Amino acid sequence: MVSSAIHAQTPKKVVAKPSALARPKLVVGIVVDQMRYDYLYRYYDQYTEGGFKRMMNEGFNCRNNHYSYALTVTAAGHASAYTGSIPAINGIIGNEWYDPIKKQDVYCVEDSTVQTVGSNNAVVGKMSPKNLLVSTITDQLRIATNFRSKTIGVAIKDRGSILPAGHSANAAYWFDSKTGNWVTSTYYMDDLPQWAKGYNAKKMPAEYLKKGWDLLLTADAYGQSSPDDVAWEGKLPGAKKPVFPYELMGMSGDAFGIVTDTPWGNTITKEMAIEAIKGENLGKGKDTDFIAISFSSPDKIGHRVGPNSIEQQDDFLRLDREFADLFGFLDTWVGKGEYTVFLTADHGVVDVPGFAASHKLPSGLVDRKLLTETVTNAISEAFGKEKYIVATDNNQLYIDHSLLKKKNITMAAMAAVVRDAALTVPGVADVLDLSDMGKAPLNSYQLELYKNNVNAKRSGDLQVISQPGWFYGTSTGTSHGTPYNYDTQVPFVMFGWGVNKGETVRRTSVSDIAPTIASLLHILPGSGNIGLPVEEALKK
Repeated sequence: MVSSAIHAQTPKKVVAKPSALARPKLVVGIVVDQMRYDYLYRYYDQYTEGGFKRMMNEGFNCRNNHYSYALTVTAAGHASAYTGSIPAINGIIGNEWYDPIKKQDVYCVEDSTVQTVGSNNAVVGKMSPKNLLVSTITDQLRIATNFRSKTIGVAIKDRGSILPAGHSANAAYWFDSKTGNWVTSTYYMDDLPQWAKGYNAKKMPAEYLKKGWDLLLTADAYGQSSPDDVAWEGKLPGAKKPVFPYELMGMSGDAFGIVTDTPWGNTITKEMAIEAIKGENLGKGKDTDFIAISFSSPDKIGHRVGPNSIEQQDDFLRLDREFADLFGFLDTWVGKGEYTVFLTADHGVVDVPGFAASHKLPSGLVDRKLLTETVTNAISEAFGKEKYIVATDNNQLYIDHSLLKKKNITMAAMAAVVRDAALTVPGVADVLDLSDMGKAPLNSYQLELYKNNVNAKRSGDLQVISQPGWFYGTSTGTSHGTPYNYDTQVPFVMFGWGVNKGETVRRTSVSDIAPTIASLLHILPGSGNIGLPVEEALKK
């Protein structure tokens, strides 16, 4: 009886219901095309509290963040940031490359099997992520939630939208400068959603064309930049001088391209992104959604006038306001503290040689015609007059291997001739034999960056390396695409859900971004990932 009473008084075991894993409602990935790291601080005092400052002051800032490969260009940068990988693995070795097997040039996101959606411009939409060889963080989020999470890419440049959005994306949208429409391809859908049609119907690019481009602040507020009228700045189409104010006039066949050469390109990108968030109800479901936004206009402006121009300063002051507007919208749409944002760039940029020379800094322009003639003549003299070089892309020479075999010429012998000849050309620092980098007489730091760039099926045979401050171009404007610090060091700032407040100056990599987000979301990183999570950025 006693044991029965005790048994009767034993409370029933309560089985706790499993609680849902905490995750942000929305992840917002931001890539600013050609945002050099120093722009975070160069214009800091003129930024608002709600844009760049909010990210840095509320979030975590990796202040020594670099690319871990040599050829720093747009497609490779977007691919690396979203895959946690490098060109050697993910296959995106440049914006373009030569296919030695098919013997044809390849554009990074070209796809002849799909068609344009949203425009009568047949060419603009023949794009997809099929050339990307690995999965992205956006793909991994889709897989982890059994494809309930939505992932969308938005950018003026097709490659800036398609590569971040991933293979399994719900959509990627990019800009058609011929019609002024945002478009996509049949890889994603057969017709634009109504919300996208509605935004296109507003004809905002045409409205911004009418507004022109004048300074945001008074002229005396641009003391961080060179004077407005200098010889090394390029002109906008139709402009007599590269000076404010600009009247914006579309060109035949490319009526709205000029909009993307101004801060209005950032405006329409932000507007399209907000329309996508609202139209697709991102951040409102049970699973985390992801929107990847790339702001392409700073690159177009930077190429034309350089990083020390009033135009670029004005562009970033205006971009800061666009960010503040976007974050303010997210605060009300998703809820403050309920979303996570990261900011990075696809590459940096070198100072315009004209600017550098005016301040006695080392710089210059490599004469591509002279380089080609010098190398070609040297090869002909050494081995006979034949077409040994079948293509050049990314400053790489693609050599005809069948011809070498036929003439019993080794690649080492060809590389030695090309190197000796190229080193006589001003601005050339070295020539690297990509087929035998183990014996390369190159410093170990740069050698590692070039190794990370080489994909066996897509890269060339010989890499021409320029000197610091030098590039191939004209007397106006500037470029990027080198292993030097001005091109490799870019921002990596996070803020919002799950992110600590703080900063680090230890060296981090752009390849660390995707695995950091993967850790935040408790999902696998991409299939080609080599990066490591920045653990101090994440709340325990």
